[in-house]
Amino acid sequence: MRLHRLSVTAFGPFAEPQEIDFDALSGAGIFLLHGPTGAGKTSVLDAVCYALYGSVPGPRQAPGTSLRSDHASADTPTEVTLELTAGGRRLEITRRPEQDRPKKRGTGTTKDKAQTWLREYDGERWLALSRSHQEIGEEIEQLLGMSREQFCQVVLLPQGEFAKFLRADEAARGRLLGRLFDTRRFAAVETLLGERRRAAEAKVRAGDEKVLHTAQRLAQAAGDGADLRAWPMPGHQPGDPGLAEAVRAWAAVARCSARERLAVAEYALAAVEGRHAAARRAAEEARELDRLQRRHAETTWRAALLAEAAPERERVRALLDRARRGALVAPALELRGAASAAHLAAHHAESAARAELPPALKEAGTEQLAGVEQGLREALGALGAARRDEQRSAEIGRERADLERESRAAEEAHLESAEWLERWDATRAELQERADAAQQAATLAEQLAGRLEPARMHLNAARRRDEFAAEAERTEGELLTLREESAAARERWLELKEARLRGIAAELAEALVAGEACAVCGSAEHPEPARPAPGHVDRAAEDAAHAHFERAEQARAAVERRLAATQKARTEAAAAAGDATTGELLALTSELSAGHAAAHAEAAGLHTARERLARAEREHASRSADWQGAERQAAARASRREALDREQAALEAELALVRDGAPTVAARARTLEDRVRIVSGSAAALRRAETTAARLKEADDQLADAAFKAGFDTIGEAADAVLPEYERTALQHRLDAWQAEEAMLADRLGESDTAAAAALPPAAPEEAEAYAARAAAKLRTAGSAFDAARFRCEELDRLSRQAEHELRALGPLREAYDRVARLAGLTAGTSADNERKMRLEAYVLAARLEQVAAAATVRLLRMSGGRYTLVHSDARASGRGRSGLGLHVVDAWTGSERDTATLSGGETFFASLALALGLADVVTDEAGGMRLDTLFIDEGFGSLDDQALDEVLDVLDSLRERDRSVGIVSHVADLRTRVQAQLEIVKQRGGSVVRHRTAALTD
Repeated sequence: MRLHRLSVTAFGPFAEPQEIDFDALSGAGIFLLHGPTGAGKTSVLDAVCYALYGSVPGPRQAPGTSLRSDHASADTPTEVTLELTAGGRRLEITRRPEQDRPKKRGTGTTKDKAQTWLREYDGERWLALSRSHQEIGEEIEQLLGMSREQFCQVVLLPQGEFAKFLRADEAARGRLLGRLFDTRRFAAVETLLGERRRAAEAKVRAGDEKVLHTAQRLAQAAGDGADLRAWPMPGHQPGDPGLAEAVRAWAAVARCSARERLAVAEYALAAVEGRHAAARRAAEEARELDRLQRRHAETTWRAALLAEAAPERERVRALLDRARRGALVAPALELRGAASAAHLAAHHAESAARAELPPALKEAGTEQLAGVEQGLREALGALGAARRDEQRSAEIGRERADLERESRAAEEAHLESAEWLERWDATRAELQERADAAQQAATLAEQLAGRLEPARMHLNAARRRDEFAAEAERTEGELLTLREESAAARERWLELKEARLRGIAAELAEALVAGEACAVCGSAEHPEPARPAPGHVDRAAEDAAHAHFERAEQARAAVERRLAATQKARTEAAAAAGDATTGELLALTSELSAGHAAAHAEAAGLHTARERLARAEREHASRSADWQGAERQAAARASRREALDREQAALEAELALVRDGAPTVAARARTLEDRVRIVSGSAAALRRAETTAARLKEADDQLADAAFKAGFDTIGEAADAVLPEYERTALQHRLDAWQAEEAMLADRLGESDTAAAAALPPAAPEEAEAYAARAAAKLRTAGSAFDAARFRCEELDRLSRQAEHELRALGPLREAYDRVARLAGLTAGTSADNERKMRLEAYVLAARLEQVAAAATVRLLRMSGGRYTLVHSDARASGRGRSGLGLHVVDAWTGSERDTATLSGGETFFASLALALGLADVVTDEAGGMRLDTLFIDEGFGSLDDQALDEVLDVLDSLRERDRSVGIVSHVADLRTRVQAQLEIVKQRGGSVVRHRTAALTD
């Protein structure tokens, strides 16, 4: 894979479009990417990763982080375009993230979705391939042969992470290597076997629990009738080896006991059934005899009651006949009552209506009242035109009032405008003076703001310079102390080691055993073994001294690294601060801040002053126009007022005749309407009285005729005979009931079995029922005992078959569990057969780490002058730790092998860089041999001296043998003279820009 060109727009710190030509930078093999802190060096690498995979490296992809530049204008879209060659194909990838843009219509913003384009160059033109995120992602990952995590480790070489990798424990190394080499399938095998082991164990336990549950159900089904005390209950723990035999023997004894109890219950049930049948027949016969005797006694008693009620029956029959004749007269009576009530109401209404009439009409008839009503209605109809004239007169009055108000308001406005126009020249001069003063203050504020920001930056840098200087002084004192402690600890360790070597013979003699060969001379006889001398140093004392030395050396190395970082930061801060002191910069910044604040406060009123001036000019033009039209409107209002006065005078003269003394036409109309209502109401009441009198006379004649036809002598006698319908119905029901009772008694007295039963002695059904109930209870008890015994036998047979089936199914489950448990323990590193306690995934990663160490050693030997070699260690870890991912360094000067955490700052950079390059080679081979023609190394060169820096650059330069180009991202100033091809990131106020240059060029 080779990068050719990168274009970014509104991405990270880059506001304007920037283009990077990797072909020009790669010509020298090594190129430098440098710039001040925060300029955007790492953002270039982020853009490459984003173009390929649609996201930036993991640590910088924080939640809520936006890829868009804060310096870019709102209408400039964020876009990244990368041109590269991969797999022999020249491709161009363009990506735009999801982002907000201004709406094309109206205000506000709208959200554009993420977009991706992929094109390929066929030698003549660019061909569009896809616009699908998923398709493009799969195509790029297939061409490169590595995931985003692998790309970030192999191509972008983060030095800080590999320094951590050197000092990390085996678990942390395993996590990093697992991501790079994708060993998830081996971890999945471990997980799968563990899950299968747990599933098999759960099945065995479930089978044991099922058998125990069935045994408990057998015990419940057997009850307490069988004597099974000689047979112990089955075990209560799953996996009991005697479980099957105990359950089978116990079930057999329970079945035999249950069958014996079933036979006894069957014989007892047959005897009780016969006695119950006889008692039931006797109880039925006693109940029937008691029923017949009770029926005969009831019939005799009811016949006597019917004979006593004979006089009452005759009285009710006569009363019902008289009421039936009275019912024929009832309609005529009701009609006469209604006519009388209507006539009385009409008479009262007539009297009330005549009382409202004037004296001249109190004795008038119907025709006279109708004539008067007609005349009043005609007069009322003539008032319609007068109402319209009256409304018009009122409208003229309101219009004249409006004209008066308008005249007064116009006169006041005319006077106010005249006064305002007289003050116009002075007002305009004052507003113009305020606007000019605010404009001058705004210009001064802009000038001071341009000087204030650099002054603040220099002040912050000066403060950091002072802080780092103090910190460096403290760190140098601490480093001097630690160097003395480390030297003393080394001398102490070497003294103890030398003393132990002098007494090593006595230490070897302590391990001699009589009759066994000596490890030194091979003899089985030990005539004079050496004895420890006074003050002998053993191995524990030497190891303790060595551990103390290593801790002191680690503390010294840590302080050296901290001192180097502090000195580097102090140098950068001093360069940014310049030659001025902190006090001078503070005074300058305070002076500029005060001046800027005052100018900014005064300039804040510029917009307001301009608006007030423009508003005053618009008001002057408006008032001038109003002044010219005011006199024309005043003349028009006077002419209109005279016309309205003439029209209102004519209307009022005509209305005075129509009102006839009333205040208004409406009042005159209400008077006429009241007279019409009184006259029409009186006429209607007189007509209703005449009609009701005729109806009353007709009703009297109909009532007299109906009473005569019904057989009554007088109307009063007929009225007394009338009964309500409910009373007649009640009397009829009493007669019907007596007749039904008489017929029923006649039928009962004719029954022969009732008379025969009455001649027998009284029956005793309660005694017979009690005897039958006792027999039924005994039958139920015997039946329940028989059913329980039969159910017990059936349940024991069924549960015995179920237990046997469960016991047979449990055998294969135990065999499967044993087999899976052995495999799971072996892959998880917990089995005794796995001596090094190494998991399957760790075993695979150990092989990869061994390849990485071998590839890294080739470059580490060259960078360290042949001193250091990286080796992989699969020694068993102490305690409960896992083994297989140990990493040590061999020091050729001392011949000792030690942990990589003991390396100094520069040595750690050697090792981490060699490890990163070696890992890139191994991952590349793992990905199918994909060529990686462009690599980036991010920081880490600040801890190297000149000689070490030359050796590292020689190693990086050797990468060109494989036709690679290496980009170095660093702050180290010395690299700018050693590396010719450079890409400088310049930080500016409106966003960073990139510049291609060589070491010979200057700014």
